[in-house]
Amino acid sequence: MARSPRTSSPQITSTADLPEVFFSDEGNIRHLHLESIWIQGSMDQDEPYRLVHEYVQRMQSWLLFVEPDTVAQRQAVQLGLGAASLTKHCSKVLHMRQTTAIELNPRVLHACRGWFQLPANNTRMQVLIADAAEEIRQPHWHGVVDALHVDLYDQEAAAPVLDSSDFYTDCRAMLTDEGCMTVNLFGRSSSFDRSVEHIASAFGADAVWAFKATREGNTVVLAQRTPSRPKRQLLMQRAETITARWGLPAVKWVRGFKPVQP
Repeated sequence: MARSPRTSSPQITSTADLPEVFFSDEGNIRHLHLESIWIQGSMDQDEPYRLVHEYVQRMQSWLLFVEPDTVAQRQAVQLGLGAASLTKHCSKVLHMRQTTAIELNPRVLHACRGWFQLPANNTRMQVLIADAAEEIRQPHWHGVVDALHVDLYDQEAAAPVLDSSDFYTDCRAMLTDEGCMTVNLFGRSSSFDRSVEHIASAFGADAVWAFKATREGNTVVLAQRTPSRPKRQLLMQRAETITARWGLPAVKWVRGFKPVQP
């Protein structure tokens, strides 16, 4: 999520009490917006499954904590569809067994299908229109998710919409033993500190890792269902495999993030 250089406005109209959705094009990069200049996600129109933004790439840092050969047998969930970048990447690039996005605003789904090359629901990928806070409490989600991506911002982009200790406790309950949650935190430092405190309260401080903020101000935090401290050599080996297989800058991840609690 970042400030847009310019916007255009082919809008989806609705009487629902939800933000209007529009896009802007910056050269070959298409951005999604919700009634503001803030970018909710982006797509390279020539490479629609490539992760454009550095912070979105970092949302896949959970890959460092699992064996690469097991990725295709795993399940991912996104809370907040955005421009469908992670949903498409998990399904079409990582070829994960199941990918589900949970999105509140049906107009975002409409936009992603029309403007961001998101395929229709199928046996391996689906989008649910639901309130994430309520949906993730359903028993069928408990203990089955390997990669949980949380990116929940409204059109003001001031702080996450869902950000309490109770919410993160519900997120933790979704994860398998090896599962990880990655969260995009964007905004003031006071908001970031509060969010990390809530995440640590739910997961334990020894389970939380964080990157430094990107130039645009996005900080990705990772929390493990089961805390571990993999040796740097193992992380680098996995990073090299991740880069070779999926083209992600994983070696840079290893150098750029660390546990919140030493």
